[in-house]
Amino acid sequence: MALTIVILRLAVCILAFPMYLLDFLGLWNWIGKQWFPYFLARFTVMYNKQMASKKQELFSNLWEFTGPSGKLSLLELGCGTRANFKLYHPRCQVTCVDPNPSFEKFLIKSIAQNPHLQFECFIVAAGENMHQVATGSMDVVVCTLMLCLVKNQEQILQEVCRVLRPMSMD
Repeated sequence: MALTIVILRLAVCILAFPMYLLDFLGLWNWIGKQWFPYFLARFTVMYNKQMASKKQELFSNLWEFTGPSGKLSLLELGCGTRANFKLYHPRCQVTCVDPNPSFEKFLIKSIAQNPHLQFECFIVAAGENMHQVATGSMDVVVCTLMLCLVKNQEQILQEVCRVLRPMSMD
């Protein structure tokens, strides 16, 4: 049993060595930012097929959160490859935040494919510090498959609370 564990550990080290070497050389971050969007674009297609009915159910009541303007201001946090755009109601005003600027080209393509949305802007920022988004300016914040990847979930949730419009309990 001990020999098996040693062999498995050695195999993992050998397989992971290229990543460690690239990280040591300072290239891993750059490669990850450049290639991760392509990987995620492929993964999103499969994920959306699996989750389509659940997502439709989850997003079906978004209009209940419409602000006084009559439009729904929606912040997509960690927008990645725009996995949710087709599920948003017409006339949503969508602002996107993602720390990876390489997602912008996927976002532009998705905006063209979803003319029912009003795109506001793409902000390159970490969710822990969204100072470019005004306090109380959003009706809804959506984050899909991203809280597990961040450094500080508590800080992100504090930022989400800050940017959300206060709701009255009528």
